[in-house]
Amino acid sequence: MVAYSAKEIIACRVAAEMEDGDVVNLGIGLPTLVPNYLQEDIKITLQSENGFLGLAPLSGAPDLDLVNAGGKPAGIFPGGATFDSLMSFALIRGGHVDVTVLGGLQVDQSGNLANWMVPGKMIPGMGGAMDLVAGSKKVIVAMEHTAKDGSAKIIKECNLPLTGKGVVSLIVTELAVIRVTSEGLVLEEISPNVTLEEVIAKTEAQLTISDTLAPMKGISKLDNI
Repeated sequence: MVAYSAKEIIACRVAAEMEDGDVVNLGIGLPTLVPNYLQEDIKITLQSENGFLGLAPLSGAPDLDLVNAGGKPAGIFPGGATFDSLMSFALIRGGHVDVTVLGGLQVDQSGNLANWMVPGKMIPGMGGAMDLVAGSKKVIVAMEHTAKDGSAKIIKECNLPLTGKGVVSLIVTELAVIRVTSEGLVLEEISPNVTLEEVIAKTEAQLTISDTLAPMKGISKLDNI
């Protein structure tokens, strides 16, 4: 297998979680790569909390009035819709978003998520993340397994301010796929060329090893792109 970046592996694996017809909200950064790896028969509709349904890749000259939630120029598919923040958050809070994919600073073994504030750093605020993790049917945290200093990001208990309590459904990193259950964190898949011992060593939280532990699915698609 060719060596791919952590972001490529994570985005490709997250794409395998999408089902045809899903309404999906993608956080800024790594999650925006997910559509690049969708199977051809899977069509999703992208929702953006700043008031769009049906966002598309930018094509042609940017329209200054058409940007994603991160403020970057975007396109919109035919039949897409624009609306105000009231309607946008009514969709989110009303449970009409099937999947939210966002990054994380910490996830703990109770499925709590901290992803909006690093103490000592200037921040614009939580944005729509709190509403998205509370209102979406499925919350996928797509993040690198450890911080830049090598410390664990999947820990026993979050010590940063929470974005949501008990909201995470699935954690996808470059090393592993971990499902959040009522009994704790279940390790279901590991990346090729990664050992079980390595995943455990880089995870502070207690992991239950699935009886059907398998290689990370969907990654073979990288070889065909």
